[in-house]
Amino acid sequence: MTSSLPDLLPVAAALVVLAGIAVGVGALGGVRQGRDVVVVVARAVVQIVLVGLVLGLVLRTPALAPAYLALALAVASWTSARRLRLAGAWPVTALAIGAGAATAATVVVGVGALEPHVLQVVPFTAQLIGGSMSATTLAGRRMLDDVEDQWDVVEGWLALGATTARAVAPLGRGAAARALAPALDQTRTVGLVTLPGAFVGLLLGGASPLEAARVQLLVLVGLAAAETIAVVVVTAGIGRRLRGKPARS
Repeated sequence: MTSSLPDLLPVAAALVVLAGIAVGVGALGGVRQGRDVVVVVARAVVQIVLVGLVLGLVLRTPALAPAYLALALAVASWTSARRLRLAGAWPVTALAIGAGAATAATVVVGVGALEPHVLQVVPFTAQLIGGSMSATTLAGRRMLDDVEDQWDVVEGWLALGATTARAVAPLGRGAAARALAPALDQTRTVGLVTLPGAFVGLLLGGASPLEAARVQLLVLVGLAAAETIAVVVVTAGIGRRLRGKPARS
């Protein structure tokens, strides 16, 4: 069902008022993010509309689904690599995000928890890519920061004959564990602190609470699996690519 113009007017009004509140309260509190709020809201509106149009095309032409997911993976990998600011990071982030999302999606579809239909597989896999991107960026940045802050410890290992990958491995494991905290906390507190987006969206779309709960559980546990793979892969990959002390950025 498509939304008519009268249906969209309250949404537009709500967006304008909410953005205005963010700008106004930020200004009163001395947080100078008014321009950023306006820019990100405008970008979000444009991007969501474009994504809606593209997804509509993909759903009508299932053969385009692999291309759409490949594009999503490429953008996510590039975004994460740009945040890491490490030479040669893009193949590492692509492998981390791709391995995490592909493994979780394959399991869910393979056991029949979701039908192998583009309407279910594309949104589910795209959400896994997004979660894996966030975890990859967090783990990678925290590892690089820890390596820089504790470079004297790393040098000690190197002086004993350890490879760089071996010397930074403990720091990578710590960074990976900390990067998983948000996903694990969300899963731990689901239904008690917040109602996650997929659950709310399905309820608003008319699904039963049990159906919404089924899909949300697949998303949450799928994200936990995908992000775990992603953080392990990215920290190991960074360890192999480091050739010296990372520059602070």
